[in-house]
Amino acid sequence: MTTNNSDRITMYGAAWCGDCRRSKALLDGQGVDYDYVDLEATPEAADVAQAIAGRKNIPVISFPDGSFQVEPTDADLTSKLKELGAL
Repeated sequence: MTTNNSDRITMYGAAWCGDCRRSKALLDGQGVDYDYVDLEATPEAADVAQAIAGRKNIPVISFPDGSFQVEPTDADLTSKLKELGAL
């Protein structure tokens, strides 16, 4: 589960994906500082997201501690953000 060397939260998603819209709304609504990679605008980034997650499901959200979540529930994402001190 250790794949992200960035010191930032990064979300890989697409506008057509309902889970992506939900997770993005949570991050935006909480004022979380993160990078958003639009897989429609940057299709080659889908390979990066798949390499992190080991599957094609989105959103893939990678965290500075090297962990990641795939299609997280709001509760799981909120819990992780609190653990990281992002909330």
